Amino acid sequence: MTRSFVKMNGAGNDFVVVNALETPFAPTADQARAIADRETGEGCDQLIAIEPSETGDAFMRVWNADGGQVETCGNALRCVGWLLLQSTDRDQVVIDTLGGPTTARREADGRITVDMGPPRLDWRQIPLDEAMDTRGIELQVGPIDDPVLHTPGAVSMGNPHVVFFMDHAPNDGFVRGAGSLVEHHPRFPEGVNVGFAHVTAPDHIRLRVWERGAGLTKACGTGACAALVAAARRGLTGRAATIEVDGGDLFVSWDEATDHVLMTGPVVVERTGTLSV
Repeated sequence: MTRSFVKMNGAGNDFVVVNALETPFAPTADQARAIADRETGEGCDQLIAIEPSETGDAFMRVWNADGGQVETCGNALRCVGWLLLQSTDRDQVVIDTLGGPTTARREADGRITVDMGPPRLDWRQIPLDEAMDTRGIELQVGPIDDPVLHTPGAVSMGNPHVVFFMDHAPNDGFVRGAGSLVEHHPRFPEGVNVGFAHVTAPDHIRLRVWERGAGLTKACGTGACAALVAAARRGLTGRAATIEVDGGDLFVSWDEATDHVLMTGPVVVERTGTLSV
């Protein structure tokens, strides 16, 4: 079977997007891994299927590069939102995910804003293995008496995140080493996305993310949202900031009145193609 796809990226976080609104698309984990492989497949951080939804305009299903399904993906929501908005004359669309519904709208400058809903901050919502204050959880990397990293903030944006605050942006080797270690730590029963944040100003964060099941990516939309929430909860930033990721800039705000997190960023269509599944 062959299926058409669109290759897209949001701030460098790239996706193979398949329209499954009329014809189901249900790859196995092995097939998803093969499609995502950058040497032998199409190459992407996540594989996306746009499916019918009973409550929204569409349902977005997400497979990470390791073949596992995950709850949601913030940058992919912008891309899927753009595709749905292009096909309608609507001002905004509702996209359902395993992590909950999201609305997407187009800004005057062409960027897309997605409403990620309220952050989940209770330890059971992350989830963690035991009760603790998610502003700074009990976790460290390195020697007990001199840890390299410690006390990250924990936030769920429909998927689990921890955010370590550092005085610099770490290099690739550090992100891969520490990220892969923390991703599968027993503190996180469902695994976790790992952010490394350097707050450079009250309205600016430099962020690198090790994504659960995808590894080091150029951007992570839910990670950017989690970093802003974690920083604001510690008083390191205000409730809005530019999040500088490897692939560009995202703007994230945490609305005090609604408690919702809004993320605005770019969408790029790279190419179209055909998959053999």
